[in-house]
Formats: sequence, structure tokens, C-alpha cells
Amino acid sequence: MILKGKNIVLGVTGGIACYKAADLCSKLVQAGAIVDVIMTQAALAFMTPLTFQTLTKRPVSVDMFQLLRDTDMAHISLAQRADVLVIAPATANTLAKLAHGLADNLLTSTALACTAPLVLAPAMDTDMWENPITQANIQALRERGAVIVGPGYGRLASGRIGAGRLVATEEILGAIRQTLGRKGPLAGARLVVTAGGTQEPLDPVRHLTNRSSGKMGYALAEAARDAGAQVTLITAPTALSAPYGVERVPVRTAAEMEEAVLGRLAETDILLMAAAVADYRPKVTAAQKIKKGEGSLTLELEKTADILAEVAQRRPSAGRPLV
Repeated sequence: MILKGKNIVLGVTGGIACYKAADLCSKLVQAGAIVDVIMTQAALAFMTPLTFQTLTKRPVSVDMFQLLRDTDMAHISLAQRADVLVIAPATANTLAKLAHGLADNLLTSTALACTAPLVLAPAMDTDMWENPITQANIQALRERGAVIVGPGYGRLASGRIGAGRLVATEEILGAIRQTLGRKGPLAGARLVVTAGGTQEPLDPVRHLTNRSSGKMGYALAEAARDAGAQVTLITAPTALSAPYGVERVPVRTAAEMEEAVLGRLAETDILLMAAAVADYRPKVTAAQKIKKGEGSLTLELEKTADILAEVAQRRPSAGRPLV
């Protein structure tokens, strides 16, 4: 919901990854954002404005001296109404211009005039990314408050394997949402969320578990992040990707989850226990795979620790966290 009604200026620069910007644009619009797209001349070699105009139902800006509503200069008008300026992909050329304050096209002029947060998603070949000049530019932009997302590692358009890929749309969306939520109702709060179903091993290949997907815990972690909190997600094994901007602490058993939770109590303001923690575990874990025998198999179980009861016992002395 944090994106609903927000004015997002999306800058698209001239790299092969710019086709992925269409997916980002679409997801932003689906989330309720008002998206204005600026394309550089180099981006026009890869895509046409029609794609983004169709997705946003709004005109796409390209011309440095384009007039909006007959009176406003495009770079000033767009900069003033932006809640966040996102450039994806951000080429090495554009990063260099931003780092040195150049304003020779509509996008860089808008960036220079914009006081809203800046989110950059670099995409380029590995050698360009690793070049000391590019790294110095990235460092300068980061020190001035820009949020740098990626790049990812994998196969590039050149056929090489390395750093330089535009990160997944979901990761960029996560960065945008976190940036917009910096001053939210939970700003400054330190929050711990537990998620997933713990696994209690029977032997090296089998375990007792439950059907928890972890989705609720991960959704709570994302919502807290969007509200400005500093979030730690203590998670049992799941098939879910870690949310952007959230510290992920992987655990497996109830004992490991207990240790992770209790070890962070002193620095936690709010604790959300969404994990499905096992109530019992095998009293003895076999060192080798349990082989099939002639008769039945009897397992002796013992109770696991009650994490919430331990938290409640420690709260009076610490005065935190809220649970």
C-alpha cells in the first residue's frame, strides 16, 4: 500500500537491460503508483516511448526542453512532484554524470533539480562495473544519500559471467518501498520477526516439521520495513526469497530459533512471533539414517523450550520488547 498514490519518476537509460524497466514500470502502476518515465536518447535505441506510455497511460519525457502543461519545464516539473526518483537501468555513463553533477539531458537535469530520494539500479558489463572510476562514482553517490541496488551476478549480455546484471524487479521494488517508508510510523524501531516451520532432525536425512510456508512472517517483515523499522527476520527453512533491506538470520530447529531470539532481546523494541515452532523433538537423533526394520518404529519425543514464555520472563527486567 505504500506505493499507492506516490509519484515515481522512472529514468530509463541506454543499456540492454532497459527492457526490464518495462516490468518494473508495470509493477509500480499495478501497486497504485503514478509513474512518469524519462528516457535518454540512448534508451530510444533499445525501446520506444510507446511501451511506457501504454503501461503508465501518461506521456513519456525525452526532450530536454519539453514543456509540460504548456508552461512548466519538464525537468523542473517532474523533479518537484517526485516522491522518489528511480533510475533503472543506470549505465556507467549516467552514473558518472550524476556523480559529477552534469546536466546534459532531461534525466540528469531532473536528478540535479530533484530533492526526493534517489534509487539507482546499475547495469553494465563486469569490467565497466569493476573499473575504479565507476566504483569511485558509486561511492560518491552513496555518500550523498543515493540508494544503490545491485548489480546482480550472473550471465551478462556479452556472454560473460560476472557482476553487472540488473537486479530482479522485486529487489528494486523493495528498495523503493523501503526508501519511501524511511520516515514511517516505525522509523527508528528495531523489530524482530520469526517465520517458517522449524525442523527437528530424526537422523541425517529425516526430520519432524510442519506445513508452515513462512509467508505470514515474511509479509510482516516487509510491512515493518515499509513502515521504517530496522527488521531482523529469524527464519526456519522456506522456499521464499529474503525481503530487500531485511537482515535474514537462518535457523533450523526450535533450539536454534530460541537462541537467535533471546540473543537479540536486549536490542529489540518489538517482537513478532509468526514462526510455527515445534512443541516436541526427538529425544535422541540417530547418527546415521534409520534403516527399515521388520517391526514398528517407536520414537521418544521431548518438549522443546517455550520461547514466548522465556521472553515474558525476561521482559520485566529489560522492559522490552513489545510482543
